[in-house]
Amino acid sequence: MIQTSSKTYELDDIEMRQMYASTLLELAQNNPNVIALEADLMSAISTNKIIGKIPGQLINSGIMEANMMGVAAGLALTGKIPYVHSFAQFVTRRAFDQLFVSGAYAQLNVKIVGSDSGVTAEHNGGTHMAFEDLGLVRLIPNANVYEVSDAVQLGYLLRKIEKEYGIHYIRTIRKKAVKLYDENETFESGKGKVLREGSDVTIIASGIMVAESLKAADLLQEQGINATVIDMYSIKPIDKDLIVNYADKTKAVVTAENHNVIGGLGSAVSEVLSEHCPTRIRRIGVKEQFGQVGKAEYLKEFYKLTANDIVTAVKEIQ
Repeated sequence: MIQTSSKTYELDDIEMRQMYASTLLELAQNNPNVIALEADLMSAISTNKIIGKIPGQLINSGIMEANMMGVAAGLALTGKIPYVHSFAQFVTRRAFDQLFVSGAYAQLNVKIVGSDSGVTAEHNGGTHMAFEDLGLVRLIPNANVYEVSDAVQLGYLLRKIEKEYGIHYIRTIRKKAVKLYDENETFESGKGKVLREGSDVTIIASGIMVAESLKAADLLQEQGINATVIDMYSIKPIDKDLIVNYADKTKAVVTAENHNVIGGLGSAVSEVLSEHCPTRIRRIGVKEQFGQVGKAEYLKEFYKLTANDIVTAVKEIQ
């Protein structure tokens, strides 16, 4: 539970990793072509609890992520639908060449899920803390890139991409997220969700920073500043019309992401605005820094990824 002076934000009932495992089980049981691949992280993402129910559709590839991506490409060539999971830095940074060449360049159908994103890697430390994965996958032609903000959204997108051919990357955390959506919500590619309307500034966020942005909007409202908050879960393709419409309305934009400001959401939004609606903008995110060991709340403070940091950025451009 997260409390502000005006509102309480409840955590999901289910961890994100539990949603991943249960949705994957559902997909595999309904479609024998769905094959899950793991790089020795089955207990970390809860797929160890479902392997007995889909023994021929869940493969532990060992700690060999590049090879795992090659196996996924081979499976895709035979008409299978591979879901490839590892921690975000391993499934993108370590296996990038195989993803790019064997998967995307070959125009294959591969679904990639990167967990423990950004500061949520916590005690796994700097080597395991991906701040660049969104930027890497955004560089791949025709790739689809998502960062999920709660369990309902994760489950929906996992089901959605099964039916859509191509390279799809979903970035997630493993533990509980703040609950944002009800069970009937839908999530289109290339769209964002307006969670709060305001006339003074637009805050565009993704992942764990959506909840921080809502908290920031509460704090700003107490100071007489009304903020729009947008969950930009689809980072590629991105919702250009929504960005331009709200930038034109509020004349000020702040982006917030648990990622490097280079290459991720802040870059994607800045690219849209520079070409279609030049606007005052500030980017909340990691700046010229590597990861480190620590609890998520400490790391959010260290990298300036908190509601208070968003409030400060908003005041800079008011």
